[in-house]
Amino acid sequence: MSKSQAIMMKAIDNVATATQEILPGTDITVTIDGAMVGIHVTEKIPFGHKVAIREIAKGDKIIKYGAVIGEATAHIHPGQHTHVHNLGGCRGRGDLSDG
Repeated sequence: MSKSQAIMMKAIDNVATATQEILPGTDITVTIDGAMVGIHVTEKIPFGHKVAIREIAKGDKIIKYGAVIGEATAHIHPGQHTHVHNLGGCRGRGDLSDG
């Protein structure tokens, strides 16, 4: 494969970003700390969307580019599409603040 189908920026990320549409049943490879890790994609991942690269339990933080971008609202398995249907935002949420 000449072009990476998904990228991740930091080793602590638990999602990768699709650089093209990825169809269910596709095996992709992402680089984590210099090591190539294979992921079996189980759902359609649209271009620019996120795919889980490890198990993410309900309530766990979603980490992309080394930063928390939200919280899992359901258990997410490696290879699953990670988006608004299973990810709740936690940034800029005045309804979640203490003050």
